[in-house]
Amino acid sequence: MSNTLAPFARPLYIMLKAGGALCNLRCDYCYYLEKQNLYPQKNVSIMSDELLEKFIKEYIQSQTTSQILFTWHGGEPLMRPLSFYRKALELQRKYAQGRIIDNCIQTNGTLLNDEWCRFFHENGWLVGVSIDGPQKFHDAYRKTRGGNPSFSKVMNGIHLLNKRGVEWNAMAVVNNLNGDYPLEFYHFFKQIGCHYIQFAPVVERITHHSDGRYLASVDKTGKENLAAFSVSPLQWGNFLCAIFDEWVQNDVGKYFIQLFDATLANWVGTSPGICTLAPICGHAGVMEFNGDVYSCDHFVFPQYKLGNIREKTLVEMMYGEQQRQFGLAKRSRLPHQCKECPYLFACNGECPKNRFCLTSDGEYGLNYLCPGFYKYFAHVAPYMDFMARELTAQRPPANIMEILRTKPSIF
Repeated sequence: MSNTLAPFARPLYIMLKAGGALCNLRCDYCYYLEKQNLYPQKNVSIMSDELLEKFIKEYIQSQTTSQILFTWHGGEPLMRPLSFYRKALELQRKYAQGRIIDNCIQTNGTLLNDEWCRFFHENGWLVGVSIDGPQKFHDAYRKTRGGNPSFSKVMNGIHLLNKRGVEWNAMAVVNNLNGDYPLEFYHFFKQIGCHYIQFAPVVERITHHSDGRYLASVDKTGKENLAAFSVSPLQWGNFLCAIFDEWVQNDVGKYFIQLFDATLANWVGTSPGICTLAPICGHAGVMEFNGDVYSCDHFVFPQYKLGNIREKTLVEMMYGEQQRQFGLAKRSRLPHQCKECPYLFACNGECPKNRFCLTSDGEYGLNYLCPGFYKYFAHVAPYMDFMARELTAQRPPANIMEILRTKPSIF
Protein backbone atom coordinates (compact mmCIF):
# COMPACT_ATOMS: atom_id res chain seq x y z
CA MET A 1 0.00 0.00 0.00
CA SER A 2 1.36 3.40 -0.97
CA ASN A 3 2.23 6.01 1.64
CA THR A 4 -0.42 8.64 2.24
CA LEU A 5 0.49 12.29 1.95
CA ALA A 6 -2.88 13.41 3.34
CA PRO A 7 -4.03 10.49 5.46
CA PHE A 8 -7.65 11.59 5.87
CA ALA A 9 -8.28 12.37 2.20
CA ARG A 10 -9.72 9.91 -0.29
CA PRO A 11 -8.01 9.12 -3.62
CA LEU A 12 -8.87 11.00 -6.78
CA TYR A 13 -9.12 8.90 -9.91
CA ILE A 14 -9.94 10.07 -13.44
CA MET A 15 -10.00 7.93 -16.58
CA LEU A 16 -8.63 9.84 -19.55
CA LYS A 17 -10.27 9.76 -23.00
CA ALA A 18 -7.45 11.29 -25.03
CA GLY A 19 -9.18 10.50 -28.32
CA GLY A 20 -12.73 10.80 -27.11
CA ALA A 21 -14.96 8.08 -28.51
CA LEU A 22 -12.81 7.48 -31.59
CA CYS A 23 -12.56 3.77 -32.36
CA ASN A 24 -11.66 1.51 -35.28
CA LEU A 25 -14.29 -1.07 -34.27
CA ARG A 26 -18.06 -0.91 -34.27
CA CYS A 27 -19.07 -3.26 -31.47
CA ASP A 28 -22.85 -3.65 -31.35
CA TYR A 29 -23.07 -3.16 -27.58
CA CYS A 30 -20.59 -0.29 -27.20
CA TYR A 31 -21.95 2.31 -24.80
CA TYR A 32 -19.29 4.90 -25.60
CA LEU A 33 -19.18 5.22 -29.39
CA GLU A 34 -22.32 7.34 -29.42
CA LYS A 35 -20.67 9.91 -27.13
CA GLN A 36 -19.30 11.46 -30.33
CA ASN A 37 -22.77 12.95 -30.70
CA LEU A 38 -22.18 15.07 -27.60
CA TYR A 39 -19.45 16.92 -29.48
CA PRO A 40 -20.18 18.44 -32.93
CA GLN A 41 -16.43 18.79 -33.66
CA LYS A 42 -16.13 15.05 -34.39
CA ASN A 43 -13.19 15.45 -36.75
CA VAL A 44 -10.99 17.09 -34.12
CA SER A 45 -11.86 14.98 -31.09
CA ILE A 46 -8.30 14.48 -29.94
CA MET A 47 -6.62 15.97 -26.91
CA SER A 48 -4.12 18.75 -27.52
CA ASP A 49 -0.60 18.63 -26.08
CA GLU A 50 -1.41 21.74 -24.07
CA LEU A 51 -4.42 20.12 -22.43
CA LEU A 52 -2.50 16.88 -21.89
CA GLU A 53 0.16 18.77 -19.93
CA LYS A 54 -2.44 20.65 -17.90
CA PHE A 55 -4.18 17.40 -16.98
CA ILE A 56 -1.02 15.51 -16.05
CA LYS A 57 0.33 18.34 -13.92
CA GLU A 58 -2.95 18.88 -12.08
CA TYR A 59 -3.75 15.19 -11.73
CA ILE A 60 -0.41 14.49 -10.05
CA GLN A 61 -0.65 17.53 -7.80
CA SER A 62 -4.18 16.55 -6.74
CA GLN A 63 -3.21 13.12 -5.43
CA THR A 64 -2.88 12.19 -1.77
CA THR A 65 -0.63 9.15 -2.20
CA SER A 66 2.95 8.66 -3.32
CA GLN A 67 1.89 6.18 -6.03
CA ILE A 68 -0.31 7.49 -8.84
CA LEU A 69 -2.18 5.56 -11.52
CA PHE A 70 -3.02 6.97 -14.94
CA THR A 71 -5.68 5.10 -16.94
CA TRP A 72 -5.92 5.64 -20.70
CA HIS A 73 -9.25 4.69 -22.24
CA GLY A 74 -11.51 5.25 -25.21
CA GLY A 75 -12.99 4.63 -27.68
CA GLU A 76 -9.76 3.05 -28.75
CA PRO A 77 -6.77 4.83 -27.14
CA LEU A 78 -4.28 3.34 -29.63
CA MET A 79 -5.80 5.56 -32.30
CA ARG A 80 -3.59 8.24 -30.79
CA PRO A 81 0.00 7.83 -32.07
CA LEU A 82 2.76 6.37 -29.92
CA SER A 83 4.39 9.81 -29.88
CA PHE A 84 1.43 11.07 -27.83
CA TYR A 85 2.10 8.55 -25.08
CA ARG A 86 5.85 9.18 -25.18
CA LYS A 87 5.00 12.83 -24.60
CA ALA A 88 2.75 11.80 -21.70
CA LEU A 89 5.63 9.93 -20.07
CA GLU A 90 7.89 12.96 -20.41
CA LEU A 91 5.27 15.12 -18.71
CA GLN A 92 4.75 12.55 -15.94
CA ARG A 93 8.48 12.59 -15.20
CA LYS A 94 8.49 16.37 -15.32
CA TYR A 95 5.80 16.74 -12.66
CA ALA A 96 6.25 13.55 -10.62
CA GLN A 97 8.38 15.18 -7.88
CA GLY A 98 9.53 11.83 -6.58
CA ARG A 99 6.18 10.06 -6.78
CA ILE A 100 5.79 6.64 -8.40
CA ILE A 101 3.77 6.82 -11.63
CA ASP A 102 1.97 3.79 -13.06
CA ASN A 103 0.05 3.54 -16.32
CA CYS A 104 -2.62 1.19 -17.60
CA ILE A 105 -4.42 1.27 -20.92
CA GLN A 106 -7.57 -0.48 -22.17
CA THR A 107 -7.49 -1.52 -25.83
CA ASN A 108 -9.42 -3.71 -28.23
CA GLY A 109 -6.05 -5.17 -29.20
CA THR A 110 -6.44 -4.94 -32.97
CA LEU A 111 -3.90 -2.13 -33.44
CA LEU A 112 -1.14 -3.67 -31.32
CA ASN A 113 2.18 -4.14 -33.10
CA ASP A 114 5.70 -4.87 -31.98
CA GLU A 115 6.53 -1.19 -31.49
CA TRP A 116 3.56 -0.66 -29.17
CA CYS A 117 4.43 -3.80 -27.21
CA ARG A 118 8.07 -2.80 -26.81
CA PHE A 119 6.91 0.57 -25.48
CA PHE A 120 4.57 -1.05 -22.95
CA HIS A 121 7.24 -3.49 -21.78
CA GLU A 122 10.00 -0.90 -21.47
CA ASN A 123 7.78 1.44 -19.47
CA GLY A 124 5.97 -1.11 -17.32
CA TRP A 125 2.44 -0.43 -18.59
CA LEU A 126 -0.42 -2.78 -17.73
CA VAL A 127 -2.57 -3.50 -20.79
CA GLY A 128 -6.22 -4.48 -20.62
CA VAL A 129 -7.44 -6.31 -23.71
CA SER A 130 -11.11 -6.51 -24.61
CA ILE A 131 -11.93 -10.01 -25.84
CA ASP A 132 -15.22 -11.86 -25.52
CA GLY A 133 -14.05 -15.46 -25.42
CA PRO A 134 -13.76 -17.93 -28.33
CA GLN A 135 -14.00 -16.62 -31.88
CA LYS A 136 -17.66 -17.52 -32.45
CA PHE A 137 -18.66 -15.39 -29.46
CA HIS A 138 -16.17 -12.58 -29.94
CA ASP A 139 -16.92 -11.98 -33.62
CA ALA A 140 -20.68 -11.99 -33.10
CA TYR A 141 -20.63 -8.42 -31.74
CA ARG A 142 -17.06 -7.12 -32.02
CA LYS A 143 -16.64 -6.15 -35.68
CA THR A 144 -14.69 -3.58 -37.66
CA ARG A 145 -16.22 -0.51 -39.26
CA GLY A 146 -16.74 -2.58 -42.39
CA GLY A 147 -18.50 -5.34 -40.51
CA ASN A 148 -15.57 -7.75 -40.60
CA PRO A 149 -14.54 -10.00 -37.69
CA SER A 150 -11.82 -8.80 -35.30
CA PHE A 151 -10.87 -11.94 -33.35
CA SER A 152 -7.76 -12.85 -35.34
CA LYS A 153 -6.30 -9.36 -34.97
CA VAL A 154 -6.94 -9.39 -31.22
CA MET A 155 -5.25 -12.77 -30.84
CA ASN A 156 -2.27 -11.50 -32.84
CA GLY A 157 -2.06 -8.53 -30.47
CA ILE A 158 -2.09 -10.87 -27.46
CA HIS A 159 0.67 -12.93 -29.08
CA LEU A 160 2.80 -9.79 -29.43
CA LEU A 161 2.15 -8.78 -25.81
CA ASN A 162 3.28 -12.21 -24.65
CA LYS A 163 6.31 -12.11 -26.94
CA ARG A 164 7.47 -8.85 -25.37
CA GLY A 165 6.61 -9.91 -21.82
CA VAL A 166 3.95 -7.24 -21.34
CA GLU A 167 1.65 -7.69 -18.34
CA TRP A 168 -1.95 -7.86 -19.56
CA ASN A 169 -5.39 -8.90 -18.45
CA ALA A 170 -8.70 -9.57 -20.17
CA MET A 171 -11.90 -7.55 -20.12
CA ALA A 172 -14.63 -9.93 -21.24
CA VAL A 173 -18.16 -8.73 -21.92
CA VAL A 174 -20.85 -11.25 -20.98
CA ASN A 175 -23.86 -10.99 -23.28
CA ASN A 176 -26.91 -12.93 -24.42
CA LEU A 177 -24.78 -15.30 -26.53
CA ASN A 178 -21.72 -16.28 -24.52
CA GLY A 179 -23.70 -16.10 -21.27
CA ASP A 180 -25.06 -19.58 -21.98
CA TYR A 181 -21.58 -21.13 -22.28
CA PRO A 182 -19.72 -20.22 -19.08
CA LEU A 183 -17.27 -23.12 -18.98
CA GLU A 184 -16.38 -22.91 -22.67
CA PHE A 185 -15.88 -19.20 -22.09
CA TYR A 186 -13.70 -19.70 -19.00
CA HIS A 187 -11.66 -22.55 -20.53
CA PHE A 188 -10.78 -20.31 -23.46
CA PHE A 189 -9.03 -17.81 -21.19
CA LYS A 190 -7.18 -20.57 -19.41
CA GLN A 191 -6.08 -22.01 -22.75
CA ILE A 192 -4.59 -18.70 -23.90
CA GLY A 193 -2.77 -18.26 -20.60
CA CYS A 194 -4.79 -15.34 -19.25
CA HIS A 195 -4.59 -15.40 -15.46
CA TYR A 196 -6.40 -12.12 -14.73
CA ILE A 197 -9.96 -11.82 -16.02
CA GLN A 198 -12.69 -9.22 -15.59
CA PHE A 199 -16.25 -10.20 -16.51
CA ALA A 200 -18.50 -7.28 -17.47
CA PRO A 201 -22.22 -7.98 -17.91
CA VAL A 202 -23.70 -5.91 -20.72
CA VAL A 203 -27.04 -4.29 -19.94
CA GLU A 204 -28.31 -1.57 -22.26
CA ARG A 205 -31.67 -0.13 -23.27
CA ILE A 206 -32.36 1.40 -26.67
CA THR A 207 -34.19 4.70 -26.97
CA HIS A 208 -33.59 7.19 -29.77
CA HIS A 209 -32.78 10.74 -28.67
CA SER A 210 -32.91 14.01 -30.59
CA ASP A 211 -29.16 14.55 -30.13
CA GLY A 212 -28.31 11.30 -31.95
CA ARG A 213 -27.91 9.00 -28.96
CA TYR A 214 -29.74 5.70 -29.08
CA LEU A 215 -28.96 4.27 -25.65
CA ALA A 216 -31.35 5.23 -22.88
CA SER A 217 -30.10 7.66 -20.28
CA VAL A 218 -29.38 6.22 -16.86
CA ASP A 219 -32.34 8.13 -15.44
CA LYS A 220 -34.95 6.35 -17.55
CA THR A 221 -37.25 3.87 -15.82
CA GLY A 222 -38.14 0.41 -17.11
CA LYS A 223 -36.71 -2.40 -19.20
CA GLU A 224 -39.17 -2.40 -22.08
CA ASN A 225 -36.52 -1.42 -24.63
CA LEU A 226 -33.80 -3.75 -23.39
CA ALA A 227 -31.23 -4.34 -26.13
CA ALA A 228 -31.22 -7.89 -27.49
CA PHE A 229 -27.52 -8.34 -26.74
CA SER A 230 -28.04 -7.74 -22.99
CA VAL A 231 -27.35 -10.68 -20.69
CA SER A 232 -30.40 -11.83 -18.75
CA PRO A 233 -30.37 -11.99 -14.93
CA LEU A 234 -30.74 -15.79 -15.01
CA GLN A 235 -27.89 -16.13 -17.52
CA TRP A 236 -25.67 -13.92 -15.38
CA GLY A 237 -26.34 -15.89 -12.21
CA ASN A 238 -25.83 -19.28 -13.88
CA PHE A 239 -22.71 -18.01 -15.64
CA LEU A 240 -21.05 -16.89 -12.41
CA CYS A 241 -22.01 -20.00 -10.46
CA ALA A 242 -20.69 -22.39 -13.11
CA ILE A 243 -17.34 -20.63 -13.41
CA PHE A 244 -17.01 -20.22 -9.65
CA ASP A 245 -17.48 -23.97 -9.12
CA GLU A 246 -14.55 -24.77 -11.39
CA TRP A 247 -12.42 -21.91 -10.09
CA VAL A 248 -12.90 -22.77 -6.42
CA GLN A 249 -12.04 -26.43 -6.97
CA ASN A 250 -9.08 -26.03 -9.33
CA ASP A 251 -7.89 -22.47 -9.80
CA VAL A 252 -7.74 -20.52 -6.52
CA GLY A 253 -4.38 -18.79 -6.40
CA LYS A 254 -3.68 -19.51 -10.09
CA TYR A 255 -6.39 -17.59 -11.94
CA PHE A 256 -7.73 -14.31 -10.61
CA ILE A 257 -11.26 -13.27 -11.48
CA GLN A 258 -11.97 -9.72 -10.43
CA LEU A 259 -15.55 -10.30 -9.31
CA PHE A 260 -14.58 -13.27 -7.12
CA ASP A 261 -11.76 -11.29 -5.51
CA ALA A 262 -14.12 -8.36 -4.90
CA THR A 263 -16.76 -10.65 -3.40
CA LEU A 264 -14.24 -12.09 -0.97
CA ALA A 265 -13.06 -8.60 -0.06
CA ASN A 266 -16.60 -7.59 0.88
CA TRP A 267 -16.98 -10.84 2.81
CA VAL A 268 -14.08 -9.92 5.10
CA GLY A 269 -15.04 -6.26 5.36
CA THR A 270 -12.38 -4.57 3.27
CA SER A 271 -12.59 -2.49 0.08
CA PRO A 272 -13.74 -4.59 -2.89
CA GLY A 273 -11.46 -2.75 -5.30
CA ILE A 274 -14.23 -2.26 -7.88
CA CYS A 275 -16.84 0.47 -7.72
CA THR A 276 -19.79 -1.71 -8.72
CA LEU A 277 -19.70 -3.64 -5.42
CA ALA A 278 -18.70 -0.71 -3.21
CA PRO A 279 -21.22 0.96 -0.85
CA ILE A 280 -20.81 4.37 -2.52
CA CYS A 281 -19.25 5.54 -5.76
CA GLY A 282 -18.07 8.84 -7.18
CA HIS A 283 -14.32 8.50 -6.66
CA ALA A 284 -13.67 7.62 -10.33
CA GLY A 285 -14.46 10.26 -12.93
CA VAL A 286 -13.72 10.52 -16.62
CA MET A 287 -12.26 13.35 -18.69
CA GLU A 288 -13.04 13.79 -22.37
CA PHE A 289 -10.62 15.01 -25.05
CA ASN A 290 -11.67 18.65 -24.60
CA GLY A 291 -11.33 18.75 -20.82
CA ASP A 292 -14.95 18.05 -19.88
CA VAL A 293 -15.14 15.98 -16.69
CA TYR A 294 -18.04 13.62 -15.93
CA SER A 295 -19.05 11.73 -12.82
CA CYS A 296 -18.34 8.25 -14.24
CA ASP A 297 -17.49 6.45 -17.46
CA HIS A 298 -21.04 5.06 -17.60
CA PHE A 299 -22.59 8.45 -16.81
CA VAL A 300 -21.21 10.58 -19.64
CA PHE A 301 -24.50 12.43 -20.10
CA PRO A 302 -25.00 16.21 -19.99
CA GLN A 303 -26.66 16.11 -16.56
CA TYR A 304 -23.58 14.42 -15.07
CA LYS A 305 -21.01 16.86 -16.41
CA LEU A 306 -18.99 18.34 -13.52
CA GLY A 307 -17.28 21.06 -15.51
CA ASN A 308 -14.18 21.60 -17.62
CA ILE A 309 -10.57 21.49 -16.44
CA ARG A 310 -9.94 24.87 -18.07
CA GLU A 311 -12.57 26.44 -15.83
CA LYS A 312 -12.45 24.35 -12.64
CA THR A 313 -9.76 22.34 -10.92
CA LEU A 314 -9.95 18.57 -10.75
CA VAL A 315 -10.19 18.84 -6.97
CA GLU A 316 -13.14 21.24 -7.21
CA MET A 317 -14.99 18.91 -9.56
CA MET A 318 -14.20 15.54 -7.99
CA TYR A 319 -14.55 16.67 -4.36
CA GLY A 320 -17.41 19.10 -5.04
CA GLU A 321 -20.99 18.78 -3.83
CA GLN A 322 -22.36 17.53 -7.16
CA GLN A 323 -19.95 14.60 -7.24
CA ARG A 324 -20.36 13.95 -3.52
CA GLN A 325 -24.12 13.63 -3.95
CA PHE A 326 -23.63 11.42 -7.00
CA GLY A 327 -21.51 9.05 -4.96
CA LEU A 328 -23.80 8.98 -1.92
CA ALA A 329 -26.90 8.41 -4.08
CA LYS A 330 -25.79 4.85 -4.71
CA ARG A 331 -26.50 4.04 -1.07
CA SER A 332 -29.28 6.52 -0.28
CA ARG A 333 -31.47 5.49 -3.22
CA LEU A 334 -31.44 1.79 -2.49
CA PRO A 335 -35.01 0.43 -2.38
CA HIS A 336 -36.31 -1.20 0.77
CA GLN A 337 -35.95 -4.66 -0.77
CA CYS A 338 -32.20 -4.14 -1.10
CA LYS A 339 -31.87 -2.83 2.45
CA GLU A 340 -33.50 -6.00 3.75
CA CYS A 341 -31.40 -8.34 1.58
CA PRO A 342 -28.95 -10.63 3.43
CA TYR A 343 -26.36 -9.99 0.72
CA LEU A 344 -26.50 -6.20 0.74
CA PHE A 345 -23.00 -6.13 2.27
CA ALA A 346 -21.67 -8.02 -0.77
CA CYS A 347 -23.68 -6.39 -3.54
CA ASN A 348 -24.48 -2.83 -2.40
CA GLY A 349 -26.99 -2.59 -5.22
CA GLU A 350 -24.27 -3.10 -7.87
CA CYS A 351 -23.90 -0.36 -10.51
CA PRO A 352 -26.51 2.45 -10.39
CA LYS A 353 -26.74 2.40 -14.19
CA ASN A 354 -28.47 -1.00 -13.94
CA ARG A 355 -30.93 0.02 -11.23
CA PHE A 356 -33.99 0.76 -13.36
CA CYS A 357 -36.42 -2.02 -12.33
CA LEU A 358 -39.24 -2.18 -9.79
CA THR A 359 -39.15 -4.28 -6.65
CA SER A 360 -41.87 -6.78 -5.77
CA ASP A 361 -43.57 -3.91 -3.91
CA GLY A 362 -43.42 -1.60 -6.93
CA GLU A 363 -40.56 0.56 -5.65
CA TYR A 364 -38.18 1.95 -8.26
CA GLY A 365 -34.43 1.30 -8.10
CA LEU A 366 -33.97 -2.47 -8.14
CA ASN A 367 -30.96 -3.65 -10.13
CA TYR A 368 -31.92 -5.43 -13.34
CA LEU A 369 -29.35 -8.15 -12.56
CA CYS A 370 -30.54 -8.62 -8.97
CA PRO A 371 -31.89 -12.19 -9.40
CA GLY A 372 -28.60 -13.28 -10.96
CA PHE A 373 -26.45 -11.66 -8.30
CA TYR A 374 -28.63 -13.08 -5.53
CA LYS A 375 -28.23 -16.59 -6.95
CA TYR A 376 -24.46 -16.09 -7.20
CA PHE A 377 -24.02 -14.75 -3.65
CA ALA A 378 -26.19 -17.50 -2.17
CA HIS A 379 -24.21 -20.11 -4.09
CA VAL A 380 -20.76 -18.87 -3.05
CA ALA A 381 -21.63 -18.00 0.55
CA PRO A 382 -20.32 -21.25 2.15
CA TYR A 383 -17.03 -20.96 0.27
CA MET A 384 -16.65 -17.28 1.06
CA ASP A 385 -17.36 -17.96 4.73
CA PHE A 386 -14.62 -20.58 4.75
CA MET A 387 -12.06 -18.44 2.91
CA ALA A 388 -12.83 -15.45 5.10
CA ARG A 389 -12.15 -17.50 8.24
CA GLU A 390 -8.92 -18.89 6.76
CA LEU A 391 -7.63 -15.52 5.68
CA THR A 392 -8.57 -13.37 8.64
CA ALA A 393 -7.13 -15.94 11.03
CA GLN A 394 -3.68 -15.36 9.51
CA ARG A 395 -3.41 -11.67 8.69
CA PRO A 396 -5.43 -8.45 8.62
CA PRO A 397 -8.13 -8.30 5.90
CA ALA A 398 -6.12 -5.81 3.81
CA ASN A 399 -3.80 -8.65 2.79
CA ILE A 400 -6.41 -11.16 1.63
CA MET A 401 -5.33 -11.21 -2.02
CA GLU A 402 -1.71 -11.74 -1.05
CA ILE A 403 -2.75 -14.67 1.14
CA LEU A 404 -4.82 -16.19 -1.66
CA ARG A 405 -1.82 -16.11 -3.93
CA THR A 406 0.22 -18.10 -1.40
CA LYS A 407 -2.55 -20.60 -0.58
CA PRO A 408 -3.49 -22.19 -3.92
CA SER A 409 -4.97 -25.31 -2.32
CA ILE A 410 -7.50 -24.03 0.22
CA PHE A 411 -10.04 -26.62 -0.99
